[in-house]
Amino acid sequence: MVRLPTLTWLALRNLSREMRRSALTAAAMAVGLALLIFSRTIADGAHEDWIDAGVRLGSGHVTFNAPGYRDSESLDDRMSTAQVEASLAAIAEAGTPDPPLPSVRVATRGLASSPSGALPAFIIGVDAATETMFSKLNEEVVDGRYLQDGDRLHAYLGEALAERLGLRTGSRMVLTAQAASGDIEGQLVRVVGIYNSGVEALDQTLIHVPLGTARSWLGVEGATAVAVLLPHSSFTDPVLEETEAAAGRAGVEVVGWPETAPDLYSALKLDDGGDWAFHIILFAIVALAILNAIFISVLHRKRELGLLRALGLSGRETGLVVYIEGILLTVASGFAGVALGLVVMVVFFRDGLDISGFMPEDINFGGVTFDPVMIPVIEVKHVVQSVLMTFVIGLSAALYPAWHAARLDPAETVKVD
Repeated sequence: MVRLPTLTWLALRNLSREMRRSALTAAAMAVGLALLIFSRTIADGAHEDWIDAGVRLGSGHVTFNAPGYRDSESLDDRMSTAQVEASLAAIAEAGTPDPPLPSVRVATRGLASSPSGALPAFIIGVDAATETMFSKLNEEVVDGRYLQDGDRLHAYLGEALAERLGLRTGSRMVLTAQAASGDIEGQLVRVVGIYNSGVEALDQTLIHVPLGTARSWLGVEGATAVAVLLPHSSFTDPVLEETEAAAGRAGVEVVGWPETAPDLYSALKLDDGGDWAFHIILFAIVALAILNAIFISVLHRKRELGLLRALGLSGRETGLVVYIEGILLTVASGFAGVALGLVVMVVFFRDGLDISGFMPEDINFGGVTFDPVMIPVIEVKHVVQSVLMTFVIGLSAALYPAWHAARLDPAETVKVD
């Protein structure tokens, strides 16, 4: 350890003597890390956008419902008024930077009928003012408008369903479903707006009606679920932990979006696996670049390394000089790669990466419409992971050249041919 400053100076001297080789190796590592960081931030941004779009069309980041409701989807398993109030109170106490947005809902499966026929529908009673901030359906209007406060016997449905039933804005239709009493009840409503979400399965079935209308028609006082929108998907697990105890005391089940949107969750995991496969290839390139540069350097400097042995350095110290060269290259290129990756992202892609020219319109991903403009998002933990993995790979790749240098025979290496 006493000679470590001297060994470090020798390593710096060796790198400076082969400046071109050192610069090319460091550049390759820096570009690899920059590409890794850029791809990771693009993937993080795309994933958060997909999650946000999915939970806004579905049941939010966190959902409160009575036990058994997610399996039965029956009004018999609805939440009482007291349970709804307990859920709202638990949500209000959740610690997030911005207040969570709860949406009280009454949902049922039934039939939508018109003079042209009848089709199955998934009908959700919502509070119009809350849903305007919660859902993105109000932004997908193709005719008419979204629900508003004061609407009573109105409905907002998908374009595909409207076409199949021969409906347009202002048309009347009948919604039929089993009420809480067990009787089959019908409700006459007028189409106030038509949307196109880009998800065919949604556009063919989903209908929004005012919450008061759904409660009156189905004879429900509480709700089937309370959906919660959070500022970011990363708050899902903390909010679940904070609200689980209070929800349990009220006899309410609380679940996160991976359970309520399993298709989206599986699709994200699959895409994440593809990202890691790409990252492993980059890691391999970085490792080979370091291994090649340092090992070739050792082979070209056998006589010099042998002379160091003859002057008093042990084999271990000679190998340590070579290993320090790898450490210095890895650290320097690591900082350069992080800076390069962040600069490229902020300067050239802060408005997003538009890939609309390489894909057809209305691509669905896990039941969510794919946004072709991917906005990068910096997740500090993923940047740190990329840097640490690069350091581990770089330092590991320098081990073999250092081991080889430590085993050189000084008598053989200083021979004159």
